[in-house]
Amino acid sequence: MICRVKRLWLIAVIAAVGISGTAETAGAADGVAGVDVSNWTGEVDWAAVAAGGGKFAFVMATEGTDFRSQTFDAQFAGAAGAGLVRGAYHFAQPHESDGTAQAEYFVQNGGRWTSDGQTLPGTLDLEDNPYKDKNGKDNCYGLSKEDMVTWIKDFTKRYRQRTGRHAIIYTTTSWWRTCTGDSTQFRANPLWLARWGGDPGELPKSWSRHTFWQSAEKGSLAGGQNAFNGTESQLKALANPPAEATVSGAAKSRKAYTVTVSNTGPHPLENIKVSGRAYGGMKVVKASGCKFSGTAVSCTIPKLNRGQKITFTFHTKPSKSRGTVGMRFVVGDVKLTLKAR
Repeated sequence: MICRVKRLWLIAVIAAVGISGTAETAGAADGVAGVDVSNWTGEVDWAAVAAGGGKFAFVMATEGTDFRSQTFDAQFAGAAGAGLVRGAYHFAQPHESDGTAQAEYFVQNGGRWTSDGQTLPGTLDLEDNPYKDKNGKDNCYGLSKEDMVTWIKDFTKRYRQRTGRHAIIYTTTSWWRTCTGDSTQFRANPLWLARWGGDPGELPKSWSRHTFWQSAEKGSLAGGQNAFNGTESQLKALANPPAEATVSGAAKSRKAYTVTVSNTGPHPLENIKVSGRAYGGMKVVKASGCKFSGTAVSCTIPKLNRGQKITFTFHTKPSKSRGTVGMRFVVGDVKLTLKAR
């Protein structure tokens, strides 16, 4: 049996809205300028942030499972109204409840990603415990390195399930090393690095580059001073990425093959074509839900919502009992070859 898994990138079904212009701008040499704000920031003059070169904002939404910032709605809407790309963030309290519960609370209280072209994936804020005097926990909230990694996995997994996006992780290199053992298990999550100073410095092992960098607690625009590590076009692409599908297949035997198309991205997919051809002297004799003739088979998936998948099974009739046989498939720009002996 031979199995294959490949990824397919498609044009997003839902187009970005609310963004105009094509000129690329960058703030300082550090990248595209942005801010982060919270309930401590209070009212923000978003027009002044935009006029000063700010292109994005992170807005605190929630903490634990019982706090929602009273300024979130106004700050989040205000940033969008000024033309900024914006994203919500959740301040983790890992000792209070599990990661799944906190991700769910975050999604239900402002952290849900929407495909409006102006919303970044939500952020998980992981940093030194600021309430040590109250809760009696250490900087890692009393969790072991292993338990902290599990907690983060639970949060990011649920966020991915609920939104189709990988949550951004905000942290410092020091905290990550101390509290996760410098885990390398979160490469898929964009890094928002906190390091106040003139350069980002050394990164945690999970990442070879940072996506965002918080270089100062207070900046010249509003709240914290931040930069996106890329161009404005790349920032907008992070807010509205292409649709994504995972294509996998298996040769169950010389006479049976399966192809599974899974929507692993944030957008619904439409009109996906799956075409295949048997080789090695075989003919297709059965393909439920598809058209087939001789060695060729053709299938269409009218719509595949986020998180859904569909599996096709193809039955063939070999002309000989020995030798290599199989089927070749094309799904979008993915080519998949399944072999059997």
